[in-house]
Amino acid sequence: MVAAVILLLAIGLVVVGIFASPLLVKRRRDRLKKRSFPPLWDAVVKNYLPIYSSLSAIERRRLQGHIQVFLKEKQFIGCGGLQVTEEMKLAIAAMACLLLLNERGTYFLKLRSILVYPGTYFVNETAIEGNYVVEERRVARLGESWSRDQVVLSWEQVQRDASNWRDGHNVVLHEFAHQLDQEDGNAEGVPFLPKNLDYAVWAKVMTQEYQQLCQDVQRGTKTVMNSYGTLNPAEFFAVATETFFEKPQQLLKRHPALYEQLQHYYQLDPVKWV
Repeated sequence: MVAAVILLLAIGLVVVGIFASPLLVKRRRDRLKKRSFPPLWDAVVKNYLPIYSSLSAIERRRLQGHIQVFLKEKQFIGCGGLQVTEEMKLAIAAMACLLLLNERGTYFLKLRSILVYPGTYFVNETAIEGNYVVEERRVARLGESWSRDQVVLSWEQVQRDASNWRDGHNVVLHEFAHQLDQEDGNAEGVPFLPKNLDYAVWAKVMTQEYQQLCQDVQRGTKTVMNSYGTLNPAEFFAVATETFFEKPQQLLKRHPALYEQLQHYYQLDPVKWV
């Protein structure tokens, strides 16, 4: 009898824990968002995020809250001898949290760690060539997103992107767009959308725009988006995200349907920040 009661109590505690956990996480995050944002942090964000001053007061405060949650929940690891500073963390967090400005609230669900290298880093990549010939090669990289729990970045590239905001290239926006795409476990250019009905329209527009970019690149036509987006649908979504935030006017003019889909997904209109 006693054993049965103990078992029932244990089951009850587990059930309560399952339902209470999201509420506790939300309360903790809400407390973090309400903290005052240090003036020094504000100056750093303004330095690395050129559009920061163009955000409304409400948007700036929302971004500050997201940054504080992000810094508390994510681990930064220096690689290649790099000592990660508070400035580096703030710069990366500010760019990454720009994607969450619509209050999505998931904070990159699977992400645990951000690995930061001083500059370009190298990885061993295994590839199958022709008649099943396996080739291992050394590949230079500036960033990557892992579907498990990590994002890898080159600090040198992060700085370069901050200084050239309107060129449509941003390694942080790119890799964290991949994180949004990978929340369901797959990197296929289809993140979680607000409504089930959105998926059909998303698939139609994204497929058309992806094919158009591939055709334009093959013909040598000048494009708003980087040609790297032709690699696959996942890279197309990441490149389209970079362009959406950095070159919104050009994207809206040349690809209004694509801009509309990204505007609906991110619940933001970057054109107004220009």
